[in-house]
Amino acid sequence: MAKKKTSKKSVKTKKRVVKKINWVPSKKQQVLAGLFLFFLGLGLLLAFTSYLFHWKADQDTITALADRSVQANNVMNKFGAGISHFFMFKGFGIAAYQIAFLLSVTGFYWFFRKPAAKLKSYWFWGLLLMLWLCTVLGFFAPEQAILSGIVGYELNDYLRDYLGFAGTILVLSFLFLAYLIIRYNLTPDVLGQYFKTTRAQVKADFDEAKDVEQAEIDAFLEQEKAKAEAEAQAAEDNNLDKNGEEKEKTLGSSITFENTQPEKVSAKADDKAEPAKIIIGNQTDDVAMEVEQAAEEEVDEGNLSNKLVKDFGEFDPTLELKNFKFPTLELLVDHSSGKGGITINQEELENNKNNIVNTLKNYKIEIAQIKATVGPTVTLYEIVPEAGVRISKIKNLEDDIALSLSALGIRIIAPIPGKGTIGIEVPNKNPSIVSMRSVIGSTKFQNAEMQLPIALGKNISNETFVADLAKMPHLLMAGATGQGKSVGLNAILTSLLYQKHPAEVKFVLVDPKKVELTLFNKIERHYLAKLPNAEEAIITDNTKVIHTLNSLCIEMDSRYELLKDAMVRNIKEYNEKFKARKLNPENGHKFLPYIVLVVDEFADLIMTAGKEVEIPIARLAQLARAIGIHLIIATQRPSVNVITGMIKANFPARIAFRVTSKIDSRTILDTGGADQLIGKGDMLYTQGNNLIRLQCAFVDTPEVEKITDFIGAQKAYPDAHILPEYEGEENGTGLDIDVSERDSLFNQAAEVLVTAQQGSASLLQRKLKIGYNRAGRIIDQMEAAGIVGPFEGSKARQVLITDLNALEEFLNEA
Repeated sequence: MAKKKTSKKSVKTKKRVVKKINWVPSKKQQVLAGLFLFFLGLGLLLAFTSYLFHWKADQDTITALADRSVQANNVMNKFGAGISHFFMFKGFGIAAYQIAFLLSVTGFYWFFRKPAAKLKSYWFWGLLLMLWLCTVLGFFAPEQAILSGIVGYELNDYLRDYLGFAGTILVLSFLFLAYLIIRYNLTPDVLGQYFKTTRAQVKADFDEAKDVEQAEIDAFLEQEKAKAEAEAQAAEDNNLDKNGEEKEKTLGSSITFENTQPEKVSAKADDKAEPAKIIIGNQTDDVAMEVEQAAEEEVDEGNLSNKLVKDFGEFDPTLELKNFKFPTLELLVDHSSGKGGITINQEELENNKNNIVNTLKNYKIEIAQIKATVGPTVTLYEIVPEAGVRISKIKNLEDDIALSLSALGIRIIAPIPGKGTIGIEVPNKNPSIVSMRSVIGSTKFQNAEMQLPIALGKNISNETFVADLAKMPHLLMAGATGQGKSVGLNAILTSLLYQKHPAEVKFVLVDPKKVELTLFNKIERHYLAKLPNAEEAIITDNTKVIHTLNSLCIEMDSRYELLKDAMVRNIKEYNEKFKARKLNPENGHKFLPYIVLVVDEFADLIMTAGKEVEIPIARLAQLARAIGIHLIIATQRPSVNVITGMIKANFPARIAFRVTSKIDSRTILDTGGADQLIGKGDMLYTQGNNLIRLQCAFVDTPEVEKITDFIGAQKAYPDAHILPEYEGEENGTGLDIDVSERDSLFNQAAEVLVTAQQGSASLLQRKLKIGYNRAGRIIDQMEAAGIVGPFEGSKARQVLITDLNALEEFLNEA
């Protein structure tokens, strides 16, 4: 019997699709709802107020709402009496006014279609305040149900049963203070500052009133004194007129004068001159002479500025973006969450200690003491050798100790600066991640009183390391590929974004790799600076890099002119003087933000542009510190042809990530040690003195993206910060015969070549002191004009015009 073949049919199950209805009110519906809620709140306000006066008389009407013949005394009649009885008598007492207020505010927001984000906060805190207020009224006036309502009475009764009289007072007081602190941030330091400011203001007003009163008294006394002197002068003039004839009669043929030497008159207006005695014949008369000296006007250079500050306050550079909010810590990820920070492995520490001690004993080196300090990625073992042990002997055992510890690489510090110990840094088997959130949120960074604070990471003692870029004043970073340079740059930029307002700092970002700094495009109109008419603020083209560096040099020179006119030495003093309104903007003065130039790959610029990049960077590094332009340069190739001696001399602050050879370490740090780092953010920092080993804070690309999105979504300036325009040497030249497009030095260059009868670009470079590119373009223009011949390999071009007279005729005809 043949078996029947059973065909397998695919069973398709139909899934029931449930459509979610997301109803969004239209504009008209939202406006109508807002209007209704607003007038409902006003109605409740009227009803509640009327209920306070007529609630006893309206008690009978509450049960007769359906009887139209019965009328209530409430201004809103039965509706007002009924709803007021519900919310006030049976509900929350006079605290129910909060409901009317919240309904009116909600209606106002909906009617004018304002962002309703604050409404949730209003309702949450409003209802809590209503409950607290009715409970307080129930505590102090339990017999007056109209004040606290039944809800307030019951809540108070419940608290009194469980906490008693004193406990209820403590709980209500705590809730009130907690409300003020959470809602309005009324902490003791804020209140202290407020009372301090108020007391200073009252004292200033009292002093001002006292000065005005004293000035009025002085003016009155001066007036009385002048009046008395005028009367005395008039009486004296009358006496002189009466005795005038008698004096004329006594004048004889001989007149003798005594005391012909003039008496000295005091320069002080308050001092009176002694009367001069004039003896005429045998008569002696005292003539009183009054000397009046006009007082010089007081010169007060800061009078106008003080008046402006008094009337308008100090200049606030952040006023244009006064509502700017700094990024929050919630945008950063806590990579150490759940791990409890650094995990100390006692077994690992004990094994490393025994291996170090045994290795040194094998070479007959005794240890008196050993101490371990556990860091995020490295543990420092401080040893104190016995007396008579040479330090160089321990230093030479670096490889042997590394072999006994089976470590990736150890670093011996012999001796540790400032301590009488020798340090051996050993990498941890399970290193911890230093998150950017823990560094930014640290007290050391939040309270840093620095101009440009940057949080680099944590040191070997697990302490946050914060440095001031303005004090460095420039930073040089180097390290092999993938060792953490780009993360370090992001950490520096993130630190400044969390501390400085867009009006206070601007970034000039150079990214030859075109992918590392692109996320910061979103904050272009907040923090970035660029050349005029530039399409993008982040510079990726090497030609634009040269223009930008020269533009920064122009900006540097113009800022020094402003500092010279203001008679100050640095940007900090200049901005303080400008904020105090002592510098007139009509004279070209303005608030100067800090400018931070960041170059992500310096070696690429040096290889493609060479001196054209090195010279302006050297100028900026030498001179730009005082006017607030600071450089951060990173490279993965720390060789001597990239980091030249001129650059190293002007970059005292340096960061070295792991490099591949000791030569590279000496190039960047002037000492070894960077080749013994373990990578992944492990770095050495120096500012011209001691080396500090740090674990760089880790900030991932999504975190940077969240920060830039948060800043970019806020109100910004109309455009990025515009740098001065720079015209390159090669601008305006081209291979054509158009006279209008010839170089400005065309005629002078033609005279040089005709005089020398040699068509060479190098000759123009020497004589006219211009660059090779510009000289080559001038030669091409002369070839197109017919002054020199074509290119002939290594030979100089032939000059087709024989003398200067022929050249002048040729140029006039052209």
